[in-house]
Amino acid sequence: QVQLVESGGGLVQAGGSLRLSCAASGRTLSSYGMGWFRQAPGKERMFVSAISWSGGTTSYADSVKGRFTISRDNAKNTVYLQMNSLKPEDTAVYYCAGTPGPYGGSRWFDYVYFGQGTQVTVSS
Repeated sequence: QVQLVESGGGLVQAGGSLRLSCAASGRTLSSYGMGWFRQAPGKERMFVSAISWSGGTTSYADSVKGRFTISRDNAKNTVYLQMNSLKPEDTAVYYCAGTPGPYGGSRWFDYVYFGQGTQVTVSS
C-alpha cells in the first residue's frame, strides 16, 4: 500500500509559478511509475504529466508542454511538478498518482494510488 500526499498548491496570478510535491509513504517510490492529473469543477479528471520509475521517460499533456516539468527524487520518495507561466485555465485540483511498474502513462485508470489532491487557483 502506498500513501500519497500532495502539497504546494495555492493562489497565484497568471504568469506565476508553483511547485507541487507528492510525498509517498508505505513503499519506496522507485518501483512505481508516477503521474499528475487535474480536475476542474464540472470537468473530467485530465492527464497532466507522467514520469517513469527511473525518471528517464516523461510525458506531458499538450496544454502544459513547455510550461510544466515533472521530476522525481526517489531517495526522498517524492515527485514534483514545477508549473511555470500559469494560466487561469490551469485552475484545478491536482492529484498525484502512482502505479506499480516502470511507467503509468496518461490514463488515470491505469494508476492504482491517488493522493487527496491540492488546489491550484490561477487568477487573471
